[in-house]
Amino acid sequence: MSTRRFPIVIVAALVPAALVACGSGEPKPTSTSSAGASAPASSVTAVAVAESVKPMPSVAIAYEDAEKAFQSGDYAEASSLFGAYVERRPGNVWGHYMLGLSSWKAGNLARAVEAFDRALALDSTHVKSLLNSSRVFLELNETGRALERTSRALAIDPRNADALRLRGRALHNAGELESAIESYRSALVVDERDTWSMNNLGLIHIELGRPAEAIGPLARAVELRRTAPVFHNNLGIALEQTGHFGAAREAFEAALEADSTYGKARVSLERVTPLATRPGAEELTLEDFAAQFELQVQMWQDAAETASGQPEIEIQVDVDTVPEGEPRE
Repeated sequence: MSTRRFPIVIVAALVPAALVACGSGEPKPTSTSSAGASAPASSVTAVAVAESVKPMPSVAIAYEDAEKAFQSGDYAEASSLFGAYVERRPGNVWGHYMLGLSSWKAGNLARAVEAFDRALALDSTHVKSLLNSSRVFLELNETGRALERTSRALAIDPRNADALRLRGRALHNAGELESAIESYRSALVVDERDTWSMNNLGLIHIELGRPAEAIGPLARAVELRRTAPVFHNNLGIALEQTGHFGAAREAFEAALEADSTYGKARVSLERVTPLATRPGAEELTLEDFAAQFELQVQMWQDAAETASGQPEIEIQVDVDTVPEGEPRE
């Protein structure tokens, strides 16, 4: 939860649908390589492997029982139980929402879309269904539909950091990189501790050939969340591309410490280690880069407040408990 007093003015423009694959820890816009409204569910053009189908329980299922299965990580069981629950309670928006969430986590994207659409048919303002269905559409590379869902969410709640970040991902996938940057900045204006927006912002700067601009947001993301290997890996790439080989080696080592199976970081570490031993390597203090980026975010927040000309209001960000991208944003 992040709290700051300021108003936000956000203008979101739709872009044409495009199917553009992007690198990410998700693997959309979250990880770079080692070298560097509502539509019917029948329109889904790609479907992940469905979860194993379990026999439908013959007894009445309580919402709490299905939720318990979800919380335990048994998403196939949760999907089965929520499916039984909504058959008994078809008018319960949250039942359909949780069926969509469970089905998505279990790998059945088509069923997830159908469940989220049913939730939205009952309540078109259900922001969580809009946001999580947009995540499913991003996995399906249906960028246009993801943008449509995020636009609807922002029309309801323009200060929603999750919606702004997801819009950034969709714009990134569509190749609208500068617009994606603006969306990530807007997300950080709302929630200055949104580490996924920092990471994705850094990734775009790397893709645009501006690795020096990527160091600040990535260093701040690592500072806030040291256990995310993708953040360390992307920071290592930015440092390597700016000639800070010793610091890059440390970043790749940190990525492997967080996840010893992270192949990209291992390949990068092997590549950069010989370079890190060169004499006269420049000293680098990543804390300074993180602090400078933190100040930059504060300047964006102040600029948004000044531009609005409205009295300050208190914004409290309710972050979605489902982890963004790992291993979903």
